[in-house]
Amino acid sequence: MSQDKRHVIAKRIAQELENGQVVNLGVGIPTLVASYLDEKEVYLQTENGLLGMGPSPSEDELDIDLINAGKEPVTYLRGASFFNSADSFALIRGGHVDVAVLGTLQVDVYGEIANWAVPNQPILGVGGAMDLVAGAKKVIVAATLFTKDEESKLVPQLTYKTSGIKRVDLFVSDYAVFTFPPDGVKVVEMLEDVTIEELSEKVGFPLEYLNPHLQTSSR
Repeated sequence: MSQDKRHVIAKRIAQELENGQVVNLGVGIPTLVASYLDEKEVYLQTENGLLGMGPSPSEDELDIDLINAGKEPVTYLRGASFFNSADSFALIRGGHVDVAVLGTLQVDVYGEIANWAVPNQPILGVGGAMDLVAGAKKVIVAATLFTKDEESKLVPQLTYKTSGIKRVDLFVSDYAVFTFPPDGVKVVEMLEDVTIEELSEKVGFPLEYLNPHLQTSSR
């Protein structure tokens, strides 16, 4: 994979978004999606109170008072709205977010995710993770498939604390795009030059294509 794997993931997720959608971008890789929307008219929401977020600012555009939920500088587009956290979470909990793009620590084979607490490590709290998993109409996970220790984030069963029992729709990783029908995880598309058998060996359990006629492709 020639490009930075984070950007490959973000660019692939941008392909899933449609004109007119309200989309919440989580911290980390999800924030990069804003730079790959091209001409799509998507309304990006950040839970600290902005609807109509634009891409990362240039040095000339930088405004230290304009940040997203991850405290990263952002821009805003014409027609953007600013509001308080109570209204922001009312937007999420009221089912008005079409797509949430979230990072994750683990995803199990049925699409349940854990993305807010690591065992035996201090945390600040769950933040908006549980609200977004429960409230968004579609949930897309953006993460590398393996940790720095080469442990798979796609697992048979969660060992970290769950973010909610609602299933995610897609897990876009640097190796492949996964979906989660009732009978368990399926590969939608390969994003790395490996076979599905090789990827199965790396994650530690058998994988299969959603469409059995698909062939492995390199990017």
